[in-house]
Amino acid sequence: MLAFPNAKINLGLSITAKRSDGYHEIETCMVPIALHDALEIVESKQQRFFAHGIPIPGNEKDNLILKAYRLLKKDFPSLPEAEIHLLKKIPMGAGLGGGSADAAFALTLMSKLFNLHLEDWLLEEYAAKLGSDCPFSFRTRLKSQQVEGRF
Repeated sequence: MLAFPNAKINLGLSITAKRSDGYHEIETCMVPIALHDALEIVESKQQRFFAHGIPIPGNEKDNLILKAYRLLKKDFPSLPEAEIHLLKKIPMGAGLGGGSADAAFALTLMSKLFNLHLEDWLLEEYAAKLGSDCPFSFRTRLKSQQVEGRF
């Protein structure tokens, strides 16, 4: 299955407080924009992750897409292995929410691909466990952007 996770921008950002967990309370207006990554997930005999396009720094195990897979695997131990391809076009470190969008779209793709039949409210709860931008990214995903096939 294939999807095109979209970026977002913040129209204004005000930090209102620092929380005890180290995160900040913020006031902002986030808007989805037409800048996309391409994400493909297919069932496989072994877990594999391939990233193309803009290089992704850091350890692969910290990638939000793989964290999304592990989160589902914890609740669905019989979840099949997956081969994941990411074409990264959304720049990192610019506040565009590309990683969050990739994770949110991955949850949706995996629910469909593996016939988990997870309702949107539950997918959004999973998204919230991955990061603060993920629920917004989940809500703005466009179902029409998801197609079956390979790229």
